Amino acid sequence: MKSTSETKEVRSRKILLNKLENGTDSEKNNNQSCQRPHPYESCHKIRDSLLSSASGYTNYRGILNLCVVLLVMSSSRLVLENLLKYGFLVRFNVPILFIKDPTAWPSLLALVLSNVFICTALYLEKLLKQSKIGENGGKFFCFINIFTALLAPAIYLWYREANPVSSFFALAWYTCLSMKLVSYFQVNRHYRLKSRNELSVNKKDTVPEKAATESEQIEYPQNLNFKNLYFFMAAPTLCYELNFPRSQRIRKSFLIRRSGEIIFLSSLSLFLLQQWVVPILQNSKIPFRESNILKIIERLLKLAVPNHVIWLIGFYCFFHSYLNVLAEVLRFGDREFYRDWWNAEDVDSFWQNWNIPVHKFCLRHIYKPLLTQGITKPQASLIVFFVSAFFHEYLVSIPLRMFRIWAFLGMIVQIPFAIVVKKFLHGNYGNMAVWISLIIGQPIAIMMYIHDYYIDYFEVSN
Repeated sequence: MKSTSETKEVRSRKILLNKLENGTDSEKNNNQSCQRPHPYESCHKIRDSLLSSASGYTNYRGILNLCVVLLVMSSSRLVLENLLKYGFLVRFNVPILFIKDPTAWPSLLALVLSNVFICTALYLEKLLKQSKIGENGGKFFCFINIFTALLAPAIYLWYREANPVSSFFALAWYTCLSMKLVSYFQVNRHYRLKSRNELSVNKKDTVPEKAATESEQIEYPQNLNFKNLYFFMAAPTLCYELNFPRSQRIRKSFLIRRSGEIIFLSSLSLFLLQQWVVPILQNSKIPFRESNILKIIERLLKLAVPNHVIWLIGFYCFFHSYLNVLAEVLRFGDREFYRDWWNAEDVDSFWQNWNIPVHKFCLRHIYKPLLTQGITKPQASLIVFFVSAFFHEYLVSIPLRMFRIWAFLGMIVQIPFAIVVKKFLHGNYGNMAVWISLIIGQPIAIMMYIHDYYIDYFEVSN
């Protein structure tokens, strides 16, 4: 009983102390009412409007969502208008017809014959390693091998009148092959000369060779074998290295997602091409025949929109989906196939960010070697641009079997355009200029080729 009375006394003391410190509830309410701001306190201060650049506001997600909604609505209207006007034009048996087309088989044969140039490159490297041919002779024979790899399939596919689509993919592979062989020769030459210098310094007759395993780093000349070379040929890169970064395992779920994207986006591109592009090409015969400038401009602008949509789909399908599938299967670690080219504020930034494998190759094997030869940076950049323009023309003119140089001119025109954009347009204005050049520049040149091909071949056959 005594303990309970003591606890009650302690509790009462605590309550009394709390009241003395904090006051009663009525006193609290009085204090809070005294501390409340009066309703007519100032509600203004120096502030900028949200849409002003000085406000620092950057969250425009709602406006972006509005643009997406408007884009979907306008695209839906175009789809309905197209279906009501032309009906359903898509043929689902196009892939089967393509496989049965006898003009598609020469391209397959050309792809198989590319192994000749690959084996020749390895054979030349082994001869150079054994000093059976000199460095100058090696340069000459490697140049002949690479030059033939570009010229021979072009002549063969031209005179066999191969299917344009299959010819494009075959020549695209030979273009990549030629760049890979250039890199393979230059990198091996670097290590070959380095090993010879080490031999002369250390006064040794042989280079110690270790049995390399997957966990060890390969050293020259252990890399001169078919396994190493064909891995490089299959890898999603144009720059050769003795040891590539490798991922630890193959992610099956990632592989399935990317493979599904390839199937879906390829089907979507084929659908848009048949349903949207072909009718526009058919309706553009008369304006081009009559040389009606205004109608030609209207047709080209109308072609620019579906062409750009297909180009964007193709970019994602190839650079993100396909190259990631290839890298995942080979456990290739470097997945930087593109950067944020869509934020480019000038033309130079776009070309440096949209195709990273080609950019790395040009920087490593063309631009920097030119600088070491005493070429100035502007001159080296111009040479790289001309090389790129040549390959754009090569990949379009040969499959279509016509020389119009639209692709080459489309690339060359971008040189003065890039200078103007960099000098006069900055920030968002520069970015908009880049997008305009993508929509009405090179894609229109490609569509002009397709239109000329359609007029020259399909109209004659009909």
